[in-house]
Amino acid sequence: MQLSGKVAIITGAACGIGRTTAETFVREGAAVLLADVNENAGKALADSITAAGGKAIFEKVDVTDTADVNRMIASAQAAFGKIDILVNNAGITADARLVKMDLEQWQSVIDVNLKGVFLCGQAAANVMVEQGHGGVILNASSVVGLYGNFGQSNYVATKAGVVGMTKTWAKELGRAGIRVNAVAPGFIATDMINTIPEKVIQMMIDKTALGRKGRPEDIANAYLFLASDASLFITGTVISVDGGISF
Repeated sequence: MQLSGKVAIITGAACGIGRTTAETFVREGAAVLLADVNENAGKALADSITAAGGKAIFEKVDVTDTADVNRMIASAQAAFGKIDILVNNAGITADARLVKMDLEQWQSVIDVNLKGVFLCGQAAANVMVEQGHGGVILNASSVVGLYGNFGQSNYVATKAGVVGMTKTWAKELGRAGIRVNAVAPGFIATDMINTIPEKVIQMMIDKTALGRKGRPEDIANAYLFLASDASLFITGTVISVDGGISF
């Protein structure tokens, strides 16, 4: 198993890509802390994993709240004794064109998708440095963070910012043996794209070389590769998992 004996924290773990990533990591031998604001779904997933013989706990966490993030880190240490991997997966959208976007829409997305990544990354990095045996931080970017997208100034700004933080953290943390990489999903079949009009989704599928939306498993497998020893000499990079989309 590729993650045997490893301990991972996954934010936004209750559904979609986060849920599939958690299930994939557990299947590959990791113990996981599932962090999400959705308490019912998060607890149900933790129960399902433990019932099947895996190791998982759930923490209700608002990634924009420092106290919540610190409690998440402490819970992982208390339950499993260490932290090897952080997957910064939590994210939201609040779409509107530039001329229509209000400050609340802007700030809410900035807070979760950028501030949340910073707070979780900083807290996990401090623990990993103190532990002295390296670690892995994986950040969720997006192809729209690389190419832009109509009606998503706030979301695009956060996902482009995540790329910049990923590259910076890789430089800062590399000598401590901590690898930092980002995954940039294309259009993936999750609840997050339900707010996008179907004609826009079809347009994006038409622009995708593989001719389909991605699956959560496609992203989870990329996270697995970057979390495992198969990628020991990869850091500071962004892997696009987008089916060959062309903007």
